[in-house]
Amino acid sequence: MNFRKSNELRKKAMQLIPAGAHTYSKGDDQFPEMSPGFIVRGKGTKVWDPDGNQFLDWGMGLRSVILGHADDRVLKVVRTQLEKGSNFTRPSVIEAEIAEKLVNLIPSAEMVKFAKNGSDVTTAAVKLARAYTGKDIILRCSDHPFFSVNDWFIGDTPCNSGVPEVVQQLTKNFRYNDIESLRSVLEENSGRVACVILEPAATQVPIEGFLKQVKELTHHHGAVLIFDEMITGFRWHQNGAQTYYGVTPDLSTFGKAIGNGFSVSALVGKRTIMELGGLEHNKPRVFLLSTTHGAETHALAAAGATIDALRDGLIIDKNWKKGKQLTDGFNDIARELGLNSFVKMAGAACSPYQMFLDKDGRVDLSLRTLYLQEMIKEGVLIPYIAIADAHSTEDIEKTLEASKKALRVVGQAIERGTTRDLLVGAVVKPVFRKYN
Repeated sequence: MNFRKSNELRKKAMQLIPAGAHTYSKGDDQFPEMSPGFIVRGKGTKVWDPDGNQFLDWGMGLRSVILGHADDRVLKVVRTQLEKGSNFTRPSVIEAEIAEKLVNLIPSAEMVKFAKNGSDVTTAAVKLARAYTGKDIILRCSDHPFFSVNDWFIGDTPCNSGVPEVVQQLTKNFRYNDIESLRSVLEENSGRVACVILEPAATQVPIEGFLKQVKELTHHHGAVLIFDEMITGFRWHQNGAQTYYGVTPDLSTFGKAIGNGFSVSALVGKRTIMELGGLEHNKPRVFLLSTTHGAETHALAAAGATIDALRDGLIIDKNWKKGKQLTDGFNDIARELGLNSFVKMAGAACSPYQMFLDKDGRVDLSLRTLYLQEMIKEGVLIPYIAIADAHSTEDIEKTLEASKKALRVVGQAIERGTTRDLLVGAVVKPVFRKYN
């Protein structure tokens, strides 16, 4: 497979853009050397790179595309809205219309504030929680990989360069599915905790009663509970994972799938907290979110069309079934090849993930890189799995056939004890690391 044009563009991009991309998870260090460096277009589940190579895409725009690339249902309303203009001096009617859709769908939503990305709204939620409680400490789940580009989160990762020490000290963490770790950190910081923030589910799903206990403990300590539903929202359930798991937080954040790839995010929550960012109260004013492009009409139109497509839950139910078919098929192949101690697919069926382990059961990024490389050779781009309505049975079958070929090569590496001579270039790296 030829990547000549991609490689030329890589050199140019690295000179013009720090890390060569505007999202670290799209960077060269997250993919094998033998991979497309850029995507020029997509339709349904297929994408094309500058060299004309076609790939079956499972990453789907960092999980933001849930219907399919360039979905006609969405593009139709976007085109109509663009003819009317995208931004005005006063609010557009569509802002209230889409906010009402969310209020009618999401249990925690009594008021809504729109923005463009997840970092905007998670940081706004944290600010509201601090204003509402008058406290400073943030407790975030350390098992969930990303909450924001802002200092309150980044300061609590290995990439804390540029974040003042005093800010770093204001964020503490706890473990998912470990209620005692949360209880301990709440007690250690008693009277100082503004909020607890976590994803309702990620690579792990909650054990029985965990989320309910999180809510009870958080409220017992006078803190605000925030669910980051950037990934789970509109994937687990059309009314949010908070509905799927039966636990309603005080504030929630949504994005990614809500706009089928268009830039939309939303902070929703209880009126008593959200109204602090409004004009109709006599409490200290919270400068919550004020973004020039936060309510662009075409992006909100995309959100409206996506929500309408997902509202009855049929697409989401089908995506769960597709995920189970993919997971079962992948794990069957791993067992057939005798690799099930080293390779597996796990997680919620609507959002499965692959694990590559060494002989001691530790994550092995070299095996993962080799698998990604071999899948790209077969025309499958699968850095992670974001199932879309457009994914078909044929797509799943193609992925499983490619996986069988790729896992045979992975098996060779396991047998040899090294990926040397099989892997071209460097091993992918964790996004959060102290040095390059």
